[in-house]
Amino acid sequence: MTTTETSQATALTAPDVERAFAQPHAYLALGGGRLAYWRFGAGPDVVLIHGWPLHAATFRHIIPGLARSFTLHLFDRPGTGHTEWTGPSDFAAQVQTVRHLIDKLGLRDHAILAHDVGGAIARHAIADDSRVRALVLGNTEIPGHHAWLVEIYGAAFKVPGMSRLLLAAMRIPAVRRSFLGFGGCFSDPAYVDGDFGQRFIQPLIHSRRVAEGHVAFLRDFDFGLVQDLGAVHARIQAPVLCIWGPEDPFFPIAKTRRILGQFAGGAELVEIPGAKLFAHEDHPEAFVAHAAPFLARHLHTSPSSRGEPAQERPVPGNAARP
Repeated sequence: MTTTETSQATALTAPDVERAFAQPHAYLALGGGRLAYWRFGAGPDVVLIHGWPLHAATFRHIIPGLARSFTLHLFDRPGTGHTEWTGPSDFAAQVQTVRHLIDKLGLRDHAILAHDVGGAIARHAIADDSRVRALVLGNTEIPGHHAWLVEIYGAAFKVPGMSRLLLAAMRIPAVRRSFLGFGGCFSDPAYVDGDFGQRFIQPLIHSRRVAEGHVAFLRDFDFGLVQDLGAVHARIQAPVLCIWGPEDPFFPIAKTRRILGQFAGGAELVEIPGAKLFAHEDHPEAFVAHAAPFLARHLHTSPSSRGEPAQERPVPGNAARP
């Protein structure tokens, strides 16, 4: 990515961002393959980590608002999107991938913004990491809570042929919009049939590679790692902001309130009225309105960044352009 490209990103429009996800800004070579990578904006660093069954473009609606003040680093997790991966892509491997990515980018003081299972991966990845100055979590896994539908899908994916049957059912609009599909994700279930459907659902249905990546991750998911999050929270020194869709049927907000005291660096919870699991998708303005001031408060007061002007930095030298 050139300085011109990055400078233009500071005044991004929604169409700019949507076009940018047609191909990665760069590929970053890590142990298991090549990670598809994008960078937008200028200012303190924020790494965004997406959930399941998504890829980095799920953050497309919040990027313009956040890129005005921050350098945003996005990537497709192993087994998703444009990333080319032959190594392990289970939960533990994804935790290591996040750590290796942050090291490869040479980030010092930075923040993490993560959603859904990306939030669980992030918490394991940053425990005991003093470089992390702030953590923003969208609706995500809660220790002591079992998201029953997610566990049912994980068990079903272990049965030969069941994943093909379930994904084929997503071709039916009524199923996609139901609680068995994405009905618990958006305030308006019809949201799944718009741009979101084109970016995420259609590839899941029609691409064997995409389907296999997402199915394998959930099929092999170790739900015990969610139970471990309580102990992990005690090792996170950064302040935490939980931005929650209170109508989420997967991760109840009442149980989220009970875990706030587990975080060593303190945590606060804000709600986006009417939102469900994917609040950053269909309520992006409200999400940014909560996230941006919190990030600014904790990143701009960092001793190593106070008073320093935002500087454009090149993509790591051994990154490959697509």
